[in-house]
Amino acid sequence: MRFLYIDIDTLRADHLGCSGYHRNTSPNIDAIAETGIRFENVYASDVPCLPSRTALATGMFGIRNGVVNHGGLAADLRSEGKSRAFIGAVAGNSWAAKFYWAGWHTASISSFPFRHSATWWNHGVMEAINLMRGMGGERADEVLPVALDWLDRSGQNDNWFLHLHLWDPHTPYNTPEEYGNPFASDPVPAWHTEEVRQKNWGLAGPHSAQEPWGFTPDEWGDPPLRHPWNAASMDDVKRIFDGYDVGIRYADDAVGTVMNKLDDLGVLDDTAVLVSSDHGEGFGELGVYADHQGADEATCHIPSILRWPGLEPRVYSGLHYHLDIAATVVDLAGIPVPRGWWSGESFKEALIRGTEAGREALMLSQGAWACQRGVRWGDHLYLRTMHDGYHPHWQPEMLFDISTDPHETDDLAAAEPLLVGEAAHLLDDWTQQQLSLALGDQRDPMDIVLEEGGPYHIRGHLPAYLERLRDSGRGGWADVLVERHGSDASHDDS
Repeated sequence: MRFLYIDIDTLRADHLGCSGYHRNTSPNIDAIAETGIRFENVYASDVPCLPSRTALATGMFGIRNGVVNHGGLAADLRSEGKSRAFIGAVAGNSWAAKFYWAGWHTASISSFPFRHSATWWNHGVMEAINLMRGMGGERADEVLPVALDWLDRSGQNDNWFLHLHLWDPHTPYNTPEEYGNPFASDPVPAWHTEEVRQKNWGLAGPHSAQEPWGFTPDEWGDPPLRHPWNAASMDDVKRIFDGYDVGIRYADDAVGTVMNKLDDLGVLDDTAVLVSSDHGEGFGELGVYADHQGADEATCHIPSILRWPGLEPRVYSGLHYHLDIAATVVDLAGIPVPRGWWSGESFKEALIRGTEAGREALMLSQGAWACQRGVRWGDHLYLRTMHDGYHPHWQPEMLFDISTDPHETDDLAAAEPLLVGEAAHLLDDWTQQQLSLALGDQRDPMDIVLEEGGPYHIRGHLPAYLERLRDSGRGGWADVLVERHGSDASHDDS
């Protein structure tokens, strides 16, 4: 048995052909879905990059392991304290370590641990490979030679676990110019109309329509080929969508190359393959473009496609965390799942029987760009915002009907107080339960982020951004931000 985890950074669930997307972004991933199980409702419990993969590696929600941010105290794992054994429980029970202790050969081809100082990603990994010498953002053509070399050396061996990380859809979109644009004649998704663009143009916040690079249009210098200065027109909106979708197609080409290699080695039929991601990407949802800043549908809903020898292909609609997928993979491999330690739960038996399972509700978290938690249950998504990340139009409580409004255009909170109250109750109960299970310091890590000055990516930016808002005719939003974050407006602590 062999297991390949293809981890495509920043991949939205609804931008794949197998999910009904109108562009041919993913022919090779679609082919895997035809022979595998496509999970329609998988969500990352914690976003973005560091919290998501930390949750996956440890098997724990961020509120338990302590990692919800990209900097500060809440960007490091909590200590196990005096109960820490010679081999720590976090390391010994990591996702890769479960395979390692079961006798599998484990490897990870990724620059993620370098980029985020996340050494714990490699707990249980025998070969941690970054021959690209990268710190994130390497193109598929830089990663592929390393992956193909590994498969040539080890692919025909039994019982291996390989994590392969592709960054191509991650902002900024930098697929080589010579690759062209397969979607030049394809329109943008129908939901993003000129009316949506105009509404978003008047909003404020990092990665808004007027600043899709951060807090200024040129925050990262000259824009690359596939990422415009702003969304001043529908042509610019199309360039943003095209840049992202070309990145998906470029990564998908690499997926096809890897699958062909497995076939050439004669091991394709005996290799389980999971295609998934750490988080999604916003394209106007909540006013965010080309980034991942909320605990919302666009950011937390991720693709998950599992091709497992012996399991019948189908579409599965149950509601699950990405941690549940990890637990199920371990269970399918015949390895004991550390129940009670992991937050993830296996649903292996449902897959074998061909039935449906799923959770009644999911709790979602974002602490790097904003401090926000969500509840995804039934047809709805509830968002509680503790720090708006300088998006002044975000309200403390928001509610969306995801079944009819997946792009979060109509906030129902004022009209549906009973649903808001139900979700708030679910979230409060879950928070208290999880804090009682947390490692070491049982403070809520979101409170730690707030005490340190807010989410890492927005710290110190407010004074200059207030000037930009006033200079660009959005002084009303500047006033709201001063009212909410007055102390932040008086100093720069970046």
